[in-house]
Amino acid sequence: VKEAGRDFTYFIVVLVGIGVTGGLFYVIFKELFSSSSPSKIYGDALKKCRSHPEIIGVFGESIKGYGEATRRGRRQFVSHIEYVKDGLKYMRLKFYIEGSEPGKQGTVHVEVKENPESGRFEVRYIFVDVDTYPRRTIVIEDNR
Repeated sequence: VKEAGRDFTYFIVVLVGIGVTGGLFYVIFKELFSSSSPSKIYGDALKKCRSHPEIIGVFGESIKGYGEATRRGRRQFVSHIEYVKDGLKYMRLKFYIEGSEPGKQGTVHVEVKENPESGRFEVRYIFVDVDTYPRRTIVIEDNR
């Protein structure tokens, strides 16, 4: 009886460990590979910025993107806000880009809207504010 109780306790501990590991894998998978995660939307928007001819003309060839600076000086956090309007989910992101042209920096604004049929986010707009002189706004995609 004593040995059966110990075996049952080990079995419960193993089940809890498998449950926690499964939960972690789910969260990581959802954040990295889901079409509705901020990091996925950021990656898609940055890809569009890197391939847009007007953006390349202003910032240069090798365009890199980054988020808000943290206390430690890291710039990996992409500012985003999620909200619901008329029963549909929306998300707005803001991140920064710079290229090989010295001193050229820009702020990218992205808004996506949930498609009610597919449940996936679709881009409403992407525009880039050039933060250096001459200041201007470059519209990459506008599907309002």
